[in-house]
Amino acid sequence: MSVAPTSPLPVLKAADYATDQDVRWCPGCGDYSILMQTKKVLAKLGVDRSKTVFISGIGCSSRFPYYMNTYGFHSIHGRAPTFATGLKLARPELDIWVATGDGDALSIGGNHFLHVIRRNLDVKILLFNNRIYGLTKGQYSPTSEHGKKTKSTPMGAPDYPIRPLSIAIAAGATFAARSMDVDVKHLEYVLERAAKHVGTAVVEIYQNCNIFNDGAFDYATDKTTKSDTTIYLEQGKPLVFGNGTKGIRLREMNPEVVDLASTPKDDLLVHNEQAQPAVPFLLSRMRQPDLPEPMGIMRSVEKERYVSVVRAQNEEALAKQGPGDIQQLLDGPETWTVS
Repeated sequence: MSVAPTSPLPVLKAADYATDQDVRWCPGCGDYSILMQTKKVLAKLGVDRSKTVFISGIGCSSRFPYYMNTYGFHSIHGRAPTFATGLKLARPELDIWVATGDGDALSIGGNHFLHVIRRNLDVKILLFNNRIYGLTKGQYSPTSEHGKKTKSTPMGAPDYPIRPLSIAIAAGATFAARSMDVDVKHLEYVLERAAKHVGTAVVEIYQNCNIFNDGAFDYATDKTTKSDTTIYLEQGKPLVFGNGTKGIRLREMNPEVVDLASTPKDDLLVHNEQAQPAVPFLLSRMRQPDLPEPMGIMRSVEKERYVSVVRAQNEEALAKQGPGDIQQLLDGPETWTVS
C-alpha cells in the first residue's frame, strides 16, 4: 500500500497575517509598529492562523484583532483576560494573545489582569503603555506620571503611577518583559521570546501617543539620551549602560549607579532571568530620572499551568462520577411549580 506524499505546509509571510481591514490608528501612532512586529514574529514561527486568537478589551490597542488574519474577539472594557481564561480552558490547544492598554488593563481591568497572571494561564499579554487615555481624548491613566496635566487633571495628576511589571512580578508572572515601539529589532526579539514561553507572558510596550502624549518616551528613544536613560538586559551579563561607562550594583538590596572607571565589573549586578522575584521586582521599579529603565526580559521561569491543573481535575471527576446529566443538574433534587 502506497501513501501519497503530504504537501509541506506553506511558508507564511508577515503579510499573510494581515486582514483586508484598513488599519485605523492616528498617523504616526506606535501601534503600527507593534502590529508589524507581531505579524513578523508569527510568520517567523509559522504559527497556525486557524489555531490563533487575539482578544482585546476597549481602547486604541483593542482594535488589534481586526488587523490580524486569525480568530479574534473584541470584548468588554478590561475583561479580555476573562474571555481568554474561558477560551483557554475550553480549547487549551489554541494560541491566545491579549492586546490591551494601560487604561484597559490597569484601571477597570486591574483585577482581571492580576488573576490571569497569578494563574499562569498560558496566554500572551501585549500591554501598550502610552501613559494616557488615547481613545477618550487625553485623560490621565493609571501609568501617567505624578503631576501630569491633562484634560481630567488640569492642576496635575494627584496619583502616583502604577508600574505594570511590578504588579505582574508581584502576582507571580513567569514571564515579564519590556520593550519600545520604535526599537523594532528589540521588540521583535521580546515578542518572539514571549510567543515561545509556556505560561502567561506579560510584555509592556512603551508606545508613543503622538496626539495626546507625544514625546512621553523621548528620553528612552532619543539617540543622544537613550544610552544613559535605558539599560538593556542580557542573560548572564552585568548591568552596564551609558555606552559602557556606567553600571548597576546592589547595595543592601538598593540598585545604585556606579562609574566603571572606579568600580570593577565584578561588583555589578548580573542579570538572571530565573532569579527569585525580589530582584526582577527591583528592576521593574527602576525609573527615570534617578535610574536607567530596564528593557528586555526581566523574568522567565517555568511553573505548572492553571489549564493543566483544572483539566486534570475535570478528568478525575469524570472518571469517578461519569459525564453527568446537565438537565438533571438544572432540574435539581427539588422542584416546585408556582401557580
